[in-house]
Amino acid sequence: MANLANGLPNFENPPLTEVAISIQFDSLPLLQAPQIGLLWSKFRSRFPQTEQHVPLDPYVEKFDQDSKQTIQLEFSNVPPVPRCWFLNEKGSELIQVQLNRFTRNWRKVNNEDEYPRYEYVRNQFAEDLMEFCQFLEDEDIGEFKPVQCEVSYINHIEQMGAWHNHSELGKVLAMWNPRDCDDLTPSLENIRVATRHIFRDGAGAPLARLHISTQPAYSSSNNQPVFVMNITARGAPFVQSIDGVLSFIDKGRELIVRGFKSVTTSEMHEAWGLKK
Repeated sequence: MANLANGLPNFENPPLTEVAISIQFDSLPLLQAPQIGLLWSKFRSRFPQTEQHVPLDPYVEKFDQDSKQTIQLEFSNVPPVPRCWFLNEKGSELIQVQLNRFTRNWRKVNNEDEYPRYEYVRNQFAEDLMEFCQFLEDEDIGEFKPVQCEVSYINHIEQMGAWHNHSELGKVLAMWNPRDCDDLTPSLENIRVATRHIFRDGAGAPLARLHISTQPAYSSSNNQPVFVMNITARGAPFVQSIDGVLSFIDKGRELIVRGFKSVTTSEMHEAWGLKK
């Protein structure tokens, strides 16, 4: 397989702590807890641990100005089917399954853990998704109809000598340039920034939306200040098939990597070891 990183910014020491690749599909009412348990048997040798979580709400990007995100409330005497996690022994890789979503995660568990790079995470997602789709067919649960693809990168941006406190977001984000304030303005303590960016195809039609949020936090290992930057690319698959899903995922990853370099400062690029 060709190197998917060709031509993209590449850092020797990226601040990445988690990558999630997710696909939303038309809800499968027959995918109940017993069926998810049967599915686990196919992954159990690699993912021997399980957890149950509240299912995530569906989220679809809409680009029509007249379209608005809506929340649907459903009342039922039957509890919702949980979002089930299948985890490897270390907890660094996991699969998430619910009625309308399949997700593959890599996450940094220890400080010495190295990001295995996108090609690995993407290939594991592709293999596991095909296994999931084969399971749906074998058990006659329903047809896999993808409606929304999502790639998320979570970064914990440490100080690394480039900044000292949460008021210095301008030393991390090139897009943040606060105006001078007079003496009557209280001292700035911290900043939260969230932006949305639309990417279009060659004909000008919306292709995907990139969400970038940055907020202050403290490291769980040493209680030092960090900025948590979550970057998500989301949109419809290019074709309603696994190949169409993977094509969007590759494009979404490209938008994330280029967007990350674009919005962060050259000082941080140097600290992360940007390869030129």
